Amino acid sequence: MTRDSLTTTQALPKVTRAKGSYLWDATGKRYIDGSGGPAVYCLGHAHDEVNEAVFAQMRDIAHGYRYNFTTDALEELTQVLRDRTGMAEMVFVSSGSEAVESCLKIALQYHTARGEKTRRRFISRERSWHGNTLGALGLSGFAERTLAYEGAFIPSIKLSPANDYRPLGPDNAAACAAELEAAILKAGPETIAGFVFEPVVGAAGGCVPAPAGYAALVREICDRYGVLMIADEVMCGAGRTGTWSALQHDGVTPDIMSIAKGLAAGYVPLGAALCTAKVWEPIRAADGAFGTGHTFTGHTAACAAALAVQRIITRDGLLPRVAENGGLLKAWLGAALADVEFIGDIRGRGHFICAELVENRATKAPFDPSRKLFLKIRARAMENGLICYPVGGNVDGKRGDIVILAPPYNATEAELVEIVDKTVRSIREVLALERIG
Repeated sequence: MTRDSLTTTQALPKVTRAKGSYLWDATGKRYIDGSGGPAVYCLGHAHDEVNEAVFAQMRDIAHGYRYNFTTDALEELTQVLRDRTGMAEMVFVSSGSEAVESCLKIALQYHTARGEKTRRRFISRERSWHGNTLGALGLSGFAERTLAYEGAFIPSIKLSPANDYRPLGPDNAAACAAELEAAILKAGPETIAGFVFEPVVGAAGGCVPAPAGYAALVREICDRYGVLMIADEVMCGAGRTGTWSALQHDGVTPDIMSIAKGLAAGYVPLGAALCTAKVWEPIRAADGAFGTGHTFTGHTAACAAALAVQRIITRDGLLPRVAENGGLLKAWLGAALADVEFIGDIRGRGHFICAELVENRATKAPFDPSRKLFLKIRARAMENGLICYPVGGNVDGKRGDIVILAPPYNATEAELVEIVDKTVRSIREVLALERIG
């Protein structure tokens, strides 16, 4: 019997240990981590080298408060991220939500420094998720997660999702870009601070890459109207899609970007907001420093963890492997589910892959949300010893069922095969129990 996740949260298994791609609960049951939790654990669990780096740092000092000290870990990680991204300056925080919030504040500080305080509004997209702070919630087009807080945050101007599976027109990239330009002109360019988007949409859409050419068009439009291009790479960045920055695939550099999950791989909470010299120099000239920051900004042990994670990813050549595995994972899922007529799309990049379920493949109509298929697949997968990331409402906020896989970058081929096999088994079993097909 599968269980609704609204009730399973009251009776979750108790995890007791983990190693690599596997976790064990208090009963001794083993689970393979097919989604890196929520696309976080990019090196799996209990990596000896990362753990030792954190322990070594904590033996010396756990946290040098940013207004009193700098530290080797902070300075070295800053340089690593400059080298990876080409960004000029950054502020470290403790979560993806804080990273996005910091991006917004950096954008506003930039426009203020330039004497353009009329630029206070942001544009974002439906079927996007940017975090749990009130500022990030206002950007997010994820009704299930924002409904309870409507009216308490400043809403953004929302655009249609940029999704090739459900395109706006024959030339989807051009149509989506034209919608952005129209929104800027309607509101008045002098009122718009920035356009915030996920280059590969995560939980809200299901591993949806930007249409080919879309990011370049967005770059041109933002430049034309003085709007900052802000990439939220909390979920899709830090190597998850096979390039360190997801937008590298599109050949585009944003003005500001957020990163988090894969940065320190969950060993210690860490995120960052980064900006280009174009954004940093007016802020530096006017104020000397970012106005945003928190008590644990630049937490020393967190930076040491991230340094170790990034060193391993580079040394072991994991990003080319992740990029190559994306095609394999899609091909394996596609072949294993080829006879299941309720699989509408299999998409994504690298170790960030999604299967979307539809009631009618020809019309792409989603299942009735009352069926709660995504919740039932999540529960069935746990019963089968698989952690995956099913989400609902990916079509319009209420309807739509997806299953996301985001395995560790260093998962073995055998582990990837096990993840695919258990995913397929779980989907098939739920469809059979629901008498679908």
